[in-house]
Amino acid sequence: MVWMEKSVVSQRQEFVLLAQQEGANVRALCRQFGISPKTGYKWINRQVAAGEQPALQDRSRRPLNSPCRSAAAVEQAVVDLRHSHPAWGGRKIARRLSDLGHGTVAPSTVTRILHRHGLISAEASAQSRPWQRFEHEAPNSLWQIDFKGHFPTLAGRCHPLTLLDDHSRFNLLLQAHARTDTAHVQPELEAAFRRYGMPLRINADNGAPWGSPSAGGTSLSELAIWLIRLGIRVSFSAPYHPQTNGKIERFHRSFRAEVLAGHHFADHAVAQQAFDAWRPVYNCERPHEALQMQPPISHYQPSTLAFPERLPPIEYPDGDAVLTVGWNGFIRFRGQRLRTASALHRLPVGVRANSHEDGVFDVYFCHQRFMQIDLHAPRLDN
Repeated sequence: MVWMEKSVVSQRQEFVLLAQQEGANVRALCRQFGISPKTGYKWINRQVAAGEQPALQDRSRRPLNSPCRSAAAVEQAVVDLRHSHPAWGGRKIARRLSDLGHGTVAPSTVTRILHRHGLISAEASAQSRPWQRFEHEAPNSLWQIDFKGHFPTLAGRCHPLTLLDDHSRFNLLLQAHARTDTAHVQPELEAAFRRYGMPLRINADNGAPWGSPSAGGTSLSELAIWLIRLGIRVSFSAPYHPQTNGKIERFHRSFRAEVLAGHHFADHAVAQQAFDAWRPVYNCERPHEALQMQPPISHYQPSTLAFPERLPPIEYPDGDAVLTVGWNGFIRFRGQRLRTASALHRLPVGVRANSHEDGVFDVYFCHQRFMQIDLHAPRLDN
């Protein structure tokens, strides 16, 4: 296979710097970038031999090692232990795996497996890791996504779609769009997932296409439902609080100052050329004060959570009341007609008794709780 024609030098630079990260899986990176291992190693070796140069800056001399992926038996043992001991976290399960002869497994690896199988609830995550934490401790723990407003071109409005890793500030996606609907956003996210893997969580604002706040007070849009089915936890910024997505807002400031200010573009293709020229500079060369004057790529590694070719089945614990959502997002539960989200039409949701309040039930879609039912509260059926 050959390199894609667009931004060849910047793609080579990004590939080489990612491949030089500690624990990088070079063959997986080759697949994600659409090149053969022979081509990938050719550019890695050429960069190492040439040293620093404008086109391919050598940021690291660390050896290339393939990461140790968890075997299927180890992953199943983690899931079985969690089912047997629902209160156990990553450290306890990791120690028990060692006692059972599965070798040394890092607690962080156990936690990722639990997230992947939907065995850590949003409430448990909130209790174990404060939401006010300014920076997530590892790449791909949280991605932030947004449209950076819009600006005019001779061909019409341009809406830049931006996607940022919270830990490293690495820009995963910077794309010029004429529209902001799910049909345009979902293919871009799928391409990002195929290249970089998937995150544990994505945070967005409450507007379309991310959320749907008008749908009965919930925020599950068609796009959010797709992300949740992929195993990703979706969260939303509080209204009128853009600082919740503070890093991407800061990224937008740099993007506006370094790309958009004082420039006009004939159409979206010309704007995309400017985006493609700036993105590798931001990711691979531009020093970042919050990263000790290092570029974002020096703190980023692709995720080990691969994009699946088929959506996994929707399953709920045996104790849940599983209901199929009807027209306009309505369900019937214990004699009440309740609205969820219109985008859930014909999909199953799980209704689970709240362990802290009698008469209160949590409503889940896959692993994500998205609303509550209080049977004691007065309700006006629609």
